[in-house]
Amino acid sequence: DYSLSAIFMRSLYIHIPFCRKKCLYCDFCSMDYESEIAKEYVDVLCRQIADLKGKFSSIYIGGGTPSVLGALVLAKLLKALNGLVDPETEFSVEANPESLNEDILEVMRDNRVNRLSIGVQSLNNQKLKKLGRLHDAQAARQAVSLAKKKGFENISIDLIFGLWDEDLETWRQDLKEAVSFPLKHISVYCLTYEKDTPLFKAKEKGEIKPLDNESAGRMYEYAMDYLEKEDFKQYEVSNFSQDGFSCRHNLNYWENNEYLGLGPSAVSYISGVRKENIHDVREYVLKVNSGKDYVLSSESLAPLARAKETAALKIRTASGIDFEWFKEKTGLDFSQLEARALPKLTEAGLISYNKGGICLTKKGFLFADTVSSEFL
Repeated sequence: DYSLSAIFMRSLYIHIPFCRKKCLYCDFCSMDYESEIAKEYVDVLCRQIADLKGKFSSIYIGGGTPSVLGALVLAKLLKALNGLVDPETEFSVEANPESLNEDILEVMRDNRVNRLSIGVQSLNNQKLKKLGRLHDAQAARQAVSLAKKKGFENISIDLIFGLWDEDLETWRQDLKEAVSFPLKHISVYCLTYEKDTPLFKAKEKGEIKPLDNESAGRMYEYAMDYLEKEDFKQYEVSNFSQDGFSCRHNLNYWENNEYLGLGPSAVSYISGVRKENIHDVREYVLKVNSGKDYVLSSESLAPLARAKETAALKIRTASGIDFEWFKEKTGLDFSQLEARALPKLTEAGLISYNKGGICLTKKGFLFADTVSSEFL
């Protein structure tokens, strides 16, 4: 399997598809944690990892909830990865406050994990309840402070805004408390109603009425201004970091570089071929164990499609698209490739020209999806 032997890849993503309980807004591939299947699953991952060669510039273990595995099982997975990590590797693991404890933090630290992403989502107990989170605000505060105490310097948290009845003041308080934490990185996401989630169903039944776009836009603009003032620079639509702490793994995706994904629903992108793994955890374990193909879909992108995708991804970053970089990466001239979209987006005030390239304007960040889809 080519995807398990390539030495030149930059990023490795490992999906942990287990949670204590699925949140009301989540449509990620996950199931309720069961210790037996979790152990089997990690055994399978360790076997796949043993086939990998070389070092990765970033490794990211996401989910689901990786911290739900517990210290012993997580230690087994992290130890298996030791040979792929060098001192320069950015090694991130996601965790949730309700399952993050001293043992897990020590296991991570002792196995070279150097970046921790904690799913805080809010520091307001009512908001957390509405989202179906298992932790309260106090548990979130304790998780961050314990991580710091255990020697983690590079700590990131996720925050959600734009709940159906949320006001700007509630969001302000979330941000104000967040920047008082010892963090290097903050990701902010507007609540979306993904199909087949409990919140989507509640919206369809008319039990909740989503916040209007204008109010959600004001919250996002407030976050951009406030976080910038507090030394968290925006480097991508949803992501803010202190100097030198932007997430290398994420930037690899936005530059449309190659990556390998292990686990159900994980995606790999190598030599212009994108493969998505099957979504069922038990089926994934069975197929890997019996040497059968576990790929759900595969698509080979032509150079033109790859170039357009590169444009749609890279425009989401604060640095935007440098025309020379684009030419070197894709072999195509950006101004010619997007000759139709550029005047339209400039006129709408969504992009601006800088030296030898373009980037989103402040208004453009609000409508980043519109800009991306124009490039596609």
